[in-house]
Amino acid sequence: MVEKMKLLHITGPKHDIDRVMKLYLEKYEIHFENAMTSLGSISNVWPFLETNVYKEDYANGERLLKYLDVEDGTESLSELSPMAAQEIIREAFAHADQNISRRRELVQRNQKLKDFMNEISSFRNLDFEFQKMMEFKFIKFRLGRIPLEYYHKLENYIDEVAYTLFCECYSDDSYVWGVYFVPYMYAAEIDAMYLSFHFEKIYMPVSFAGTPEEAYLTAQKELEQNEAEFSRLSENMHDMLRENRLEILSAYHSLKEYCENFDIRKLAACTRSKNGSEYYILYGWMTRADAESFKKEIEGDTEVHCIEEAMDENVSTSPPTKLRNPRILKPFEMFVEMYGLPAYNEMDPTLFVAITYTLMFGIMFGDVGQGLFLVAGGFLLYRYKNLRLAGIIALAGIWSTLFGFLYGSFFGFEEILPALWRRPMEDIMGTLMLAIAFGGLLILLAMVLNIINAVRAKEYGRLVFSQSGLAGLVCYGFVALCAALFATGHGLPATILIGIIVGIPLIAILLKEPLGHLIERRGKVLPEGSKVMFFVEALVELFDVVLSYATNTISFVRVGAFALSHAGMMGVVMTLAGLEQGTPNWLIVICGNILVTGLEGLVVGIQVLRLEYYEMFSRFYKGSGKPFVPFGKRESQS
Repeated sequence: MVEKMKLLHITGPKHDIDRVMKLYLEKYEIHFENAMTSLGSISNVWPFLETNVYKEDYANGERLLKYLDVEDGTESLSELSPMAAQEIIREAFAHADQNISRRRELVQRNQKLKDFMNEISSFRNLDFEFQKMMEFKFIKFRLGRIPLEYYHKLENYIDEVAYTLFCECYSDDSYVWGVYFVPYMYAAEIDAMYLSFHFEKIYMPVSFAGTPEEAYLTAQKELEQNEAEFSRLSENMHDMLRENRLEILSAYHSLKEYCENFDIRKLAACTRSKNGSEYYILYGWMTRADAESFKKEIEGDTEVHCIEEAMDENVSTSPPTKLRNPRILKPFEMFVEMYGLPAYNEMDPTLFVAITYTLMFGIMFGDVGQGLFLVAGGFLLYRYKNLRLAGIIALAGIWSTLFGFLYGSFFGFEEILPALWRRPMEDIMGTLMLAIAFGGLLILLAMVLNIINAVRAKEYGRLVFSQSGLAGLVCYGFVALCAALFATGHGLPATILIGIIVGIPLIAILLKEPLGHLIERRGKVLPEGSKVMFFVEALVELFDVVLSYATNTISFVRVGAFALSHAGMMGVVMTLAGLEQGTPNWLIVICGNILVTGLEGLVVGIQVLRLEYYEMFSRFYKGSGKPFVPFGKRESQS
């Protein structure tokens, strides 16, 4: 069912909003509306604009938390005021800030050292001082690498060239790293030659003394010293904060709550009293039970005032929808949410879906063994993984088991159990006709639900003249009754009686728009424009209505068809397993049951959901409600 809601105006001194959120509102689920949108037409009201004063201290608290051992569930934390929590975090962070800055410098320096070592690592075997090489006046040099396959060709070619020298420094399976020297006057010619052998230049940083090996070892030593200093600083940081560990944790968690609750200001408004004092205004929905508990709790608090707004048509915002159903029906809320939550004054179809979905699934998938398998598997997945679809499968499996007894089917074997009702394949036409009759009853039930929803919504035109209202119920119900009389061999009512009982409702459906305007006293009875075109369009719509009555009813033939399909598929499995010879192949029996359970179970589940949405929901349910989103969950979703 849909929870009954209360619309509350909560107000108090502007500076007291954080205390109220932490002391009272955190305990309850409340769906806040934007107060400015709801009260914007009232003078002396403005948005609650304020910078989050807790954000910086909360961020510093998060940094400090990295150096504390946090054991969830074992901490005994204190409740602190915002000012006390901020003072604790600021004092602790001031002591740790210098340490943190030095650690940051070490991280940056170590990264530069690692980059430098990576650049010169391939030239560590070069036994020349790099700075002296840079001072050459008549010789140029180039550092780089060359693919191994081209290096062997280069070696043969260099023997014939007297103007260059290549020194190999390092090699792997793909490349050779090294340096070549060339006189200035032949530099352009030799550079072009090396380039033709795919030589890739590497530019070495010049800010180091000595050979590359000496520079590498010097950088490595500095890196080790920095890492040791980093570890020492971490230990000092931990020791320094350990003494005030619980105090800092309490301050951090308090600031976290205040910081998260600070966003309530985005939804609040402000006003000023005659004496100049400023007040906040919060505007939101609570369930009836929570609203009563909240009002009772704040009775002794003179700083908080709560006013309940009457639920009438003048309310500026529609109530949100929160579903409340027994635990066994909770999984089926998923199907309702997929279609759309019910509006606040609309009937919750969860119970209807739970009964009709599982019932149709059982009719289409009747087998004792496979049904018990679905019950066990679905229950375990729902119990340990909390999968709502698994809960639906478990309940649908109960109906599959029951209809398995009615059909006399156990894992496809039809000789083990007697059929308590009928075997679908023994009377195919009878099975299909029963499915159509069952569909007709469900359509009539959907029309009754539509009438109830129309009464709740005070839509009297829809109640009386719609194709699923009273007019549709009389017309479709009488035709269904005549069909039942004909199928059972009874005589039909007089033709004139059939014409009157069917014709008058169809005329009402044809004129539902002007008649609806008349009964609801909304504007003109006939719409503006061509009256001829209006009646032409109405006739086309009436033809579509009559056609939809037939097609929607016949659509339920799939309920019987899948019952036949299931029996037929298991018959094929038993034939392949050689059941007729008396010694079935049990491997084929097991694999066939698994395949049929998985494949047909999936198809049946989809087909039943289609019948729910298109043949029934479309007749009585709009699903135009907005979800009830408590403030804390709203922030976590954004």
